[in-house]
Amino acid sequence: MNIVLILIPAIGLLGLIVTAFKSAWVTRQDAGEAKMQELAGYIARGAMAFLKAEWRILGVFALIASILLGWSGTLIEESHPIIAISFLLGAMLSGLAGFIGMKIATKANVRTTQAARTSLAKALDVSFTGGSVMGIGVAGLAVLGLGGLFIIFYKFFVPEGAAITGLEMRRAIEVLAGFSLGAESIALFARVGGGIYTKAADVGADLVGKVEAGIPEDDVRNPATIADNVGDNVGDVAGMGADLFGSYVATILATMVLGQEISAVDNFGGLSPILLPMVIAGMGLVFSIIATWFVRIKNETDSVQQALNIGNWSSIIMTAIASYFAVTYLLPEKLVHRGVEFTSLDVFIAIIIGLVVGTLMSMITEYYTSMGKRPVKSIIKQSGTGHATNIIGGLSIGMESTALPILVLAAGILGSYSFAGLYGVSIAAAGMMATTAMQLAIDAFGPIADNAGGIAEMSHLPEEVRHRTDNLDAVGNTTAATGKGFAIASAALTSLALFAAFVGVSGITAIDIYKAPVLAGLFVGAMIPFIFSSLAIAAVGRAAMDMVNEVRRQFREIPGIMEYKAQPEYEKCVAISTKASLREMIAPGAITLLMPLVIGFGFRNVFEGVSSAEILGGFLAGVTVSGVLMGIFQSNAGGAWDNAKKSFEKGVEINGQMYYKKSEPHKASVTGDTVGDPFKDTSGPSMNILIKLSSIVALIIAPHISTVKHTAEVKSLPKMEIEKVTPVVEKK
Repeated sequence: MNIVLILIPAIGLLGLIVTAFKSAWVTRQDAGEAKMQELAGYIARGAMAFLKAEWRILGVFALIASILLGWSGTLIEESHPIIAISFLLGAMLSGLAGFIGMKIATKANVRTTQAARTSLAKALDVSFTGGSVMGIGVAGLAVLGLGGLFIIFYKFFVPEGAAITGLEMRRAIEVLAGFSLGAESIALFARVGGGIYTKAADVGADLVGKVEAGIPEDDVRNPATIADNVGDNVGDVAGMGADLFGSYVATILATMVLGQEISAVDNFGGLSPILLPMVIAGMGLVFSIIATWFVRIKNETDSVQQALNIGNWSSIIMTAIASYFAVTYLLPEKLVHRGVEFTSLDVFIAIIIGLVVGTLMSMITEYYTSMGKRPVKSIIKQSGTGHATNIIGGLSIGMESTALPILVLAAGILGSYSFAGLYGVSIAAAGMMATTAMQLAIDAFGPIADNAGGIAEMSHLPEEVRHRTDNLDAVGNTTAATGKGFAIASAALTSLALFAAFVGVSGITAIDIYKAPVLAGLFVGAMIPFIFSSLAIAAVGRAAMDMVNEVRRQFREIPGIMEYKAQPEYEKCVAISTKASLREMIAPGAITLLMPLVIGFGFRNVFEGVSSAEILGGFLAGVTVSGVLMGIFQSNAGGAWDNAKKSFEKGVEINGQMYYKKSEPHKASVTGDTVGDPFKDTSGPSMNILIKLSSIVALIIAPHISTVKHTAEVKSLPKMEIEKVTPVVEKK
């Protein structure tokens, strides 16, 4: 079997080994005094209890879904058990990705607090290493899972020395699509469920603790504080880990789907366009591991943001350089995809475009959500005239922030398409996602720093400790926002590639919105992100009301809380968030999974001259465009509101007068932050999963609603040597 194909899962395994070493290093760090360890124990136990409860529900879902997928005559007319197995594998690895991140985050938080007693440099070292455990672990699992699954398919399904037929390749893609569907399905529920959990606790803690009682954000007297810190781990860490695992897999899959349509004469049995995205992912993982060593500061005055940027830029530049050699080594000089001719150099340029788009999206998001920049300063100024003007300012900034990212995305799509057609768009997305390990490490560092600050506050540590953790947390708010912008941008490019694959597999040649059923599908698709967001935000609102009432009850009925003489009943607030998140995550997830099925299977042969595949194509177009805009708007508005609130901790000037915490403008900023919380941590970041999951479900059912019938069967066959394969590409 070709050495390149074997090397791909080997790199994934290397990533997991590095993950184990970094995790062990974090565990060896000092966890601080007994009080700090007690608080960290509450957080860790609460997070694990939620994860176990969530897994019980998702385990039943995954089992039922795999049966429907894998056995012919249930959901799909002609299927195979290996699709069910790949679905379960994707679901399991997605859950494992979230678990790895959450487990290390609940260890790194208290160790970051203790490190902050020494220096800012040491605190950054511990928190970022904890984040890199999740980043490298997620990428390692994805590369190992996809590469290993691809090898297994060829070992059992293609005869030795035989040609790969178009139908066999279609079955391979269905298997990999099943893996991606499993990953994205779990990611959706993990992201929505975790987002509801964390924001219910956060909003409840803010409204009663900071606004009504006038106590600090992470005060140990606030009963919702532990639930808030648990939420950072189950939402921003476990949810984000599962989210980007699914995104990573979906991007590679989309490129492989289009790559199998390219007829290539090379030294890899014609498989080079399919192998290339996995090779790029593997290289990005290696260079992200190397780049983690560049994230360092020496002095208290050094910029944490700059240190993170150096690591990010290093991984991007190294991946860009290595991609040139990978492309020229793997691909033949001339390629053709759907009538578009291009060269291997054109493919390399498309990869560079993807890296540039990802970088620009991060920079734009950083501008709109960072302290000291014009957007956040404008929200601060409008806080001076009350709560309503703060809300107006945040909404305005969120809407404005969609313009530049969309223009960058549009330019990226046009640029990559002009060089290498639709394959260029998909490989650009693969290039953008290549450094996911580094992007996720930077993202996960934020919640760890946030928890560290909470533990410092609750443990009554010296002011200098909280100052250092606040420094990390402020940067973490920005990195979290840029991570979400990065994920949404990748979703846009990936969905276009999946959309192109759906069009090819379903046998339709165009999606004509002049046809009334197709236009109706377009409108329904555009509506889905709005109803999804409504359900998610309303769920946070209902759970937050329960949390507010519980915190008020404890302040009222438990004497001695405010004097530190009695301990709040933390577990009751944890239970409220847990029950609400598990109950409320079902409806948004069901809408996402079922709507493509309803349209695809429900409208077959209903309208004369219009296939259900064409209507479903209109639906996907609506979901993609609307979802990208909603995701950018909500994530950036929430991030800007959050940092506007945090700006008051150091003091801000409004019309020549200084304002600090507990002032009226600060209270207005807290209101804005609570409105933005479900935007940036529940519904907004879920948009990228909604977009990709809709396209993946459509791709899986595409052969079964196709206008071109496939009647041949694929049987289990002995293994083959990849080098002997000659591809036969079906013409659509």
